[in-house]
Parts: sequence; C-alpha cells; structure tokens
Amino acid sequence: MKCIYCGHLEDKVIDSRSSSEGNSVRRRRECLKCERRFTTYEYIERIPLLVVKKDGRREAFDRNKILSGIVKACEKRSISLKMMEDMVASIERSAMRKYEKEMPASVVGELVMEKLAAVDEVAYVRFASVYRQFKDVNQFMSELKDILGKDVKKEGKAIAAKPKVKSRR
Repeated sequence: MKCIYCGHLEDKVIDSRSSSEGNSVRRRRECLKCERRFTTYEYIERIPLLVVKKDGRREAFDRNKILSGIVKACEKRSISLKMMEDMVASIERSAMRKYEKEMPASVVGELVMEKLAAVDEVAYVRFASVYRQFKDVNQFMSELKDILGKDVKKEGKAIAAKPKVKSRR
C-alpha cells in the first residue's frame, strides 16, 4: 500500500478489524520509511443489481427509493425508522441472494408488500393501492377483504391453539 505521506510502497499492518456488519475490514498501517500511521478500509466490491421495469428500461437497484416508498406507506403509523430500514435491508439481501445481475421490478414490489403485510396492514394497503394502481373502490375493497379474511383465519387459529382453563370456584 502506498504511504499517503511520503509515497513509499512498503508498510506493515499494525491492526486489522472487521466491521460489525462483517462487510469491511479496517487496517491500521505504518509506513516503513517515514514511520507515520494511516488507516485503510477494504470493502466487498458489489456488482450493481439492475431492476428491469415494465417497459423494459433498466435502472440500478436503489435502496433509498424502496425506503422512500415504505416511509410514505408507514406515515403516521407507529413503525420506527429502524424497523423500516431493517425491512429494506432484508429486501436487499433477498434480491442479492436470488438475482445476480437483473431482477424484475415486480419482484421488488412484491417483496415490499410482503414485508409491510407482516408489520402493518394499513401500511400494506397504502403501498398496495399505489403499487397495484387500483382503478376503483372495488379493487381496493377486494384487497381489504383478502386482508380481513387472513386476519379471521389467524384469529381462529390463535383461539383454537389456546388451552381451556378450568375456573377455580
């Protein structure tokens, strides 16, 4: 590594540490000529993932765009920014695991809806109404009925799973 102070090409590594996320390494180095110390970082080189739009256009996968959509859907809901950022990180990991170079935009939208549905139904419906471009109230009501139907099934399973407690009278 070239010394940033004197330009000498030889140094020794004094300390190496991985970042808490495990995606970079921080190294403290000392120049063998001028003996000054400097820090370098190593990162994993990521090949950009492209999102293929409905019309065939391609644009870079943009986690900020996803976060923006989630933030809008979760507006005035009791969902922390940390939770929203965790959703985006999970979506990004899923995308990187499954797709090497390109992925359809529809998959991104479905992943976002899946995460929102698990966290907050109102945020899910807000996002779905924009993403699925509901044309009228009937489409909106149909989506609500699907959600309500799933809730009734969940509650039924929860009630069935609870053991009956004998009263002590």
